[in-house]
Amino acid sequence: MVLDNRSEVRKVLLITLLLNLFVMGLKAVVGFSTGSLSLQADALHSVTDSANNVLGLIASRFSSPQPDRDHPYGHQKFEALGALGIAAFLGIACFEILQGGIERLFQGLTPINISVPELWLLLIVLGVNIFVTFYERHVGKRVGSAILIADAQHTMSDVWVTITVLVGLIGVWQGRVLNFPQLQWLDVILAFPVALLVFSSGWNVLKDNLPWLVDEMAIAPEAIQSIVMEVPGVINCHDIASRGLLGRQVFIEMHMIVNAKDVETAHQITEAVEHRLEERFSPVRVVIHVEPPNYQSDQISFEQETT
Repeated sequence: MVLDNRSEVRKVLLITLLLNLFVMGLKAVVGFSTGSLSLQADALHSVTDSANNVLGLIASRFSSPQPDRDHPYGHQKFEALGALGIAAFLGIACFEILQGGIERLFQGLTPINISVPELWLLLIVLGVNIFVTFYERHVGKRVGSAILIADAQHTMSDVWVTITVLVGLIGVWQGRVLNFPQLQWLDVILAFPVALLVFSSGWNVLKDNLPWLVDEMAIAPEAIQSIVMEVPGVINCHDIASRGLLGRQVFIEMHMIVNAKDVETAHQITEAVEHRLEERFSPVRVVIHVEPPNYQSDQISFEQETT
């Protein structure tokens, strides 16, 4: 039985959407009032945060773990698709930041006027981002939500982006106070590491979700075989395949040789195997093809054919 935690996921996404809109507004106001390129880029990054929350709400709406006629394996891959959408948004944000930084390098500097109250507003923004990151990550791991974990990773990149921007703006402010205008370049220079942080976050989201979408092995076949061989009546198991995500939903298929002369005994053995695997890897769905005692095979899993 797979628990449906979508209502809790939607609640978290709605809360973080409101917080991200608040953060985005503060960054945009301060960024355009001061003329800071790095802060405007950070505000653009926050636009993707809000878009990600909306995308997550849509993905969560369609990601029921319960199977139906049209989707007999459930709908949970919609969450992974939503996470890939987050990676795409991060890629767009990275491109926009780099483009803005290159244009500023060739077009020349625009004076930045930052005040102490505006720096305090950015500290509030940083605090909100840190709260959102840990809140989403905590709930995402507890309920096993790919979209919440991916969004928390995205927001964590926003934390580092805001720290980088804040350090640069403090330097610009100090340069203005000390009459050292060369520090104005800090704002443009720091836009580039900001872009790299955004790209790194998107890459991690992509790397975490692609294996699920392409049905990469979820459990080592040797680990499955060792559990199955502990069940009395099992002679051997082979052609073992698994997919899904541990802790969310795993599908296991195998061929199993059993020491049984009738269907009822073979059924009892397969039931015992399924029970062992459910205890170890729940939630899991197991499909077993039973074979007679005289059948032989040493192929534990599927190997790539060599030509």
